Amino acid sequence: MLALERIVREGAATGAAAGYLGPLRSLVESMARDGVQREDPMRELFARIGDKWSTLLLLLLRTGSYRHAVLRRLVSTVGSEGRISQRMLTLRLRALERDGLIVRSAISTHPPGVEYALTALGTSLLQQLDTLMQWVRAHQRQIREARAQFEANAAARDTKPGE
Repeated sequence: MLALERIVREGAATGAAAGYLGPLRSLVESMARDGVQREDPMRELFARIGDKWSTLLLLLLRTGSYRHAVLRRLVSTVGSEGRISQRMLTLRLRALERDGLIVRSAISTHPPGVEYALTALGTSLLQQLDTLMQWVRAHQRQIREARAQFEANAAARDTKPGE
């Protein structure tokens, strides 16, 4: 905590540092409770929902249970990221299964196969993601305006002589 106090004192405007230390201390304590190791659920789940494929897979599995090959075709068709490799799909599905968000079940076909489905935990996570997606939809205009303003400011900074 002493290191945080030093950083805040050095970087804050005169007299403002004291006001930052309480909230900053609370944030650090909360983060420590949630886990700071790479494999802790808080860190790993945020990384998982922010990766290139996992959220799309969860959204697709919300519509039904699918075999590996069908999921691969769906992701490649529906996703804006292009095609997903078989290896990457397998890695993402295993990670989602490991976290309890999806289940892999053997199906009686010839040849035998497996299909993937959303679990109750996965459905619960998607309900939270729905809220986030609603927020994004409601604020798209402001986000686009902020991006345009940022780009205009960046272009102006880049064209100033002598900098």
